[in-house]
Amino acid sequence: MRVISQRYPDIRIEGENYLPQPIYRHIASFLSVFKLVLIGLIIVGKDPFAFFGMQAPSIWQWGQENKIYACMMVFFLSNMIENQCMSTGAFEITLNDVPVWSKLESGHLPSMQQLVQILDNEMKLNVHMDSIPHHSQ
Repeated sequence: MRVISQRYPDIRIEGENYLPQPIYRHIASFLSVFKLVLIGLIIVGKDPFAFFGMQAPSIWQWGQENKIYACMMVFFLSNMIENQCMSTGAFEITLNDVPVWSKLESGHLPSMQQLVQILDNEMKLNVHMDSIPHHSQ
């Protein structure tokens, strides 16, 4: 950002989150609520499997014997999955509302040299296009 601002002082640089597909946002929201319910059940000691007439699995019994570790494990594993659902890995660059780079399409980030070259080319193209006379009919 600093290099681009120094080279092109008139360019406004903005960053924003690129939202993932709705299904992934819904999964992350569900996990966020499920995590809290599961931690609550662990702390209270209520066996949800008995409600369904099922035998509690051994991991549930371990969680009841090790509540602090179980709650931490649920919290961190859930957060890890939620973050994966919300992360797109996007790095999209537009100049004057025209896309000039897409990590989603290319699969990688541009190097600083590539980024400067892309912007140089776009700026030259824009200057060239602005100098072409437009005729109205």
